[in-house]
Amino acid sequence: PKKPRTFQRIKRRLLKHIWLVRIGLVASILLAGFLFIALTGFIFEKVGVTNYGKVISNFIFAPEAKVASSDGRTNILILGKAGEGHEASDLTDSIIFASVSHQSSGLSLFSLPRDIWVPAIRAKINSAYYWGKQREEGGGLILAKSTVEEIVGTPVHYGMVVDFSGFIKIVDVIGGIEVGVERGFVDEKYPIPGKENDLCDGDPVFACRYETIKFEKGKQMMNGDTALKFVRSRNAAGEEGTDLARAARQQKVLLAIRQKVLTPGVLISPKKLLTIWKTVRDSVETEISASEGAVLLRRALAGREKFQTYVLDEELLTHPPVSPRYDNQYVFIPKAGDWSEVHRWVFQRLP
Repeated sequence: PKKPRTFQRIKRRLLKHIWLVRIGLVASILLAGFLFIALTGFIFEKVGVTNYGKVISNFIFAPEAKVASSDGRTNILILGKAGEGHEASDLTDSIIFASVSHQSSGLSLFSLPRDIWVPAIRAKINSAYYWGKQREEGGGLILAKSTVEEIVGTPVHYGMVVDFSGFIKIVDVIGGIEVGVERGFVDEKYPIPGKENDLCDGDPVFACRYETIKFEKGKQMMNGDTALKFVRSRNAAGEEGTDLARAARQQKVLLAIRQKVLTPGVLISPKKLLTIWKTVRDSVETEISASEGAVLLRRALAGREKFQTYVLDEELLTHPPVSPRYDNQYVFIPKAGDWSEVHRWVFQRLP
């Protein structure tokens, strides 16, 4: 029949020129690699990173020796603060201990309640960054890291502080995020930035300082401003008004940002990547260099299938009566009397 003969002719022609196909494939791969390096170099040059060859190499090979680590893990403290224009701008509302494994390619996040009492500074843990900053330049991260080390029982190698204005910009740049709201809630006392000292025309309850925010149960698309309200709200009625619930919401948003950043619409957009990098540079305080960041980012991306999030188990904590011993504040202290049980709990969940 004619059809088989036609097919055989086409097949012979393809096999005859298979070397051209192979050369074309190799050339395409080389061209793609060249374009990737050129594009990456362009982005790095724009943001002021001069040693981009080393950064790219570290991202590709992710050598553990290039970053600080213990027992095959690098641990990072991630803090979120309100920043300028807000009341108590250097108090850290978000406190997350992250551990990245260089062996299993796993990543674990642990949220710590901001109300943990720290006897060494006679204050809550969310003020450790503030008090350290008052002592010396760069002291905020030093004191915050050492404080968290005592609680989790493992070294904290790096720290970073994210200004909430930068958080809003990043969420908006990536086109918003989808977040699953587990429980709907209403917060009638969400503080309005800039209104902290407003006398509200003599209103004794200062109602003009607050707005009411509401979140329905289910999946929602959030822009930067909405996402910030979702993670910062702490005056809702019921369970969502607790410190532990807020910590869980913060993890949901972090996970949503991570998922969105890994989409092609962000990863292959030079404009978005450039804006994200500039925003991070301008609104994040950290001792992590670009080369170290490349290694850690590569490890974090490799661990996307082994990503675990935890909120410190409230069964390990207790709330003592409000008293002068704790400066008449609502605080958490370890139920066991020390942090040994928390150390074991964290260790069992490290990647």
